[in-house]
Amino acid sequence: MLLNFHDVRFPPGISLGSRGGPERKTVVVALAGGSEQRNSQWQDSRRRYNAGYGIRTVNELDTVIAFFEERRGRLTAFRWKDWADYKSCAPDEVPSTTDQAVGTGDGATTTFQLIKTYGGAFNPYVRQISKPVAGTVLVALDGVAQASGWSVDTLTGIVTFTAAPAAGVAVTAGFEFDVPARFNTDRFDIQLNNHRLGFVPDIPVIEVRE
Repeated sequence: MLLNFHDVRFPPGISLGSRGGPERKTVVVALAGGSEQRNSQWQDSRRRYNAGYGIRTVNELDTVIAFFEERRGRLTAFRWKDWADYKSCAPDEVPSTTDQAVGTGDGATTTFQLIKTYGGAFNPYVRQISKPVAGTVLVALDGVAQASGWSVDTLTGIVTFTAAPAAGVAVTAGFEFDVPARFNTDRFDIQLNNHRLGFVPDIPVIEVRE
């Protein structure tokens, strides 16, 4: 679990207008014959955003300043809604109990980490989901929805069953989730066009790893 984390979401109406997405770190070496060697230095992707693009009015600017000050700049992490990727399913679909395979029962294990898998047959990427949105998590065992007998920690993304799923039983889940993130600056460069319009060209936000 993250230290210095406030369980509060950056204003979603402002993050809706932001820019950003996942990044990776790949080293590409060009050899003498023109071929390449490529090496991935990060096991997991990391998301970056610019919240400045989402600010349209001086009132929205005031809201972000207050949020920034309460977080003490880069010090404290928070929840960020990535409107391009915030569900266990496609953005225009409704999460269902069988969206993501999160494990297989063995008759002893009672805890399962929420995950989201990207890609298919070639080299799928499994992303750990640590900040599910409260009230959105759905769980199924062998495709049968479970209305009770389990709980989820919305600060870790761990689903805990009161009784361990039997051996061979598929554990699946559907959910909405946030990105644990922080400001990547301790300074705002604010431009006021008039008393109603405010603009901050650069408010970098970056995903934090747990």
